[in-house]
Amino acid sequence: MPQAPADYQLRYPIDFGDIDPSVRQTVVQLYAADGIKSRGLLYQPARGKPRTVVILAHPRADFAQHYSIPFWIEAGFAAFAQNTRYLNNDSMMIHENLLLDLAAGIRFLREEQGFERIVMLGNSGGGSLFSYYDAEARKPVGERVKSPPGGGPPDLNKFEMPTADGFIMLAAHPGQGRVLTVSLDAAVVDETDPFASDPALDMYAERNGFRAPPAESRYDREWLARYRAAQRARAVRIDAIARRHVEESSIARAATKAADFAAAPPEYRAHHQRRTMAPRIMVVYRTQANPAYLDLTIDPSERAVGSIFSPRPDLFNYHPIGLGHVVTPEAWLSTWSGPSSYANLERNLPCVTVPTLVVGAMADQDIFIADVRAEYELSGAADKRLEFIEGAEHFMRAGGTKSHLGEVRPRLMRVLTEWTRERFAP
Repeated sequence: MPQAPADYQLRYPIDFGDIDPSVRQTVVQLYAADGIKSRGLLYQPARGKPRTVVILAHPRADFAQHYSIPFWIEAGFAAFAQNTRYLNNDSMMIHENLLLDLAAGIRFLREEQGFERIVMLGNSGGGSLFSYYDAEARKPVGERVKSPPGGGPPDLNKFEMPTADGFIMLAAHPGQGRVLTVSLDAAVVDETDPFASDPALDMYAERNGFRAPPAESRYDREWLARYRAAQRARAVRIDAIARRHVEESSIARAATKAADFAAAPPEYRAHHQRRTMAPRIMVVYRTQANPAYLDLTIDPSERAVGSIFSPRPDLFNYHPIGLGHVVTPEAWLSTWSGPSSYANLERNLPCVTVPTLVVGAMADQDIFIADVRAEYELSGAADKRLEFIEGAEHFMRAGGTKSHLGEVRPRLMRVLTEWTRERFAP
């Protein structure tokens, strides 16, 4: 069997390196109720049929070889790594469509594979995804989300949404829109110009407390309050841009359905027919600007200076790769908008009542201690537990001030597998 390179965790931070070749691996093609395909890998021990399966998914990341999988198999569980229809593509991501993918995955595990217990593992963006799914799945038909924030399908009341039995939140953020809002660069003054800035709100200006990494920055708390308010205001402005684009498409669709549309001049018909395709693409510049990346006195933890993307967020803030940079208006409102997206823990986690384990990484550079504690408090489960893993960064590798504690994943997975075994025997 080919061996993973020694530096695989650096190159592929989500993946495991190698797995016992005797582990049974089944490629699964799933079709959601709207006919759209997603894919997954079902892992099972070499012998026997586990009663409990752990389902892993993320809105867009490839979890097919998630680092936790070999540990689940060794502990006697099955693991199902599902990749959604939006794999490696968040530009058109409608979170409500993702729920249809999860419904197909859970139905497959329950009805076709016959697993007695299903445990949802929401890692990073998967935490807000699974909490949204479970909250909607447990609502009576008629009370679910009828349309995404930007309008259109799907109406979740029209679909079956089978439920799971347990929930693990692993380094989970409060929602993709919520985490993006606190990392939006508040200094941006023109959404069409990546370099137009308000110097008074530039967190990467020395006059405001910035020091080039690896040095730590220090931001005055009154300045920080103004900065946070400006971040929220920018999110609202971007929402308004998105809604104007959505309205333009809506007006065009209405025009094409008018009784006299066929008799209208060709130019008029072409104008509106083209706009029904919603061709607007939004570019959101500078989304790596959370002061907590550099000022370690903000929500203190074991973390080092930097973000999960770069030790130099002051430079990466201008990189073409990043969160929510290129999106349709509908995708922005459904996924990346802090004010508008329904996929956030504050809204959904109180509705999730299955046994819940909340796990944070003490050196996480994007999901902070206060976020994890808030998740635990928000949980609607009577059976809930909170754990922090020392010496662990976001991807559960050694990092931060206690990186000397060594390899993280075996310590993490003892917590996860023991908690699961106590409630759902393999």
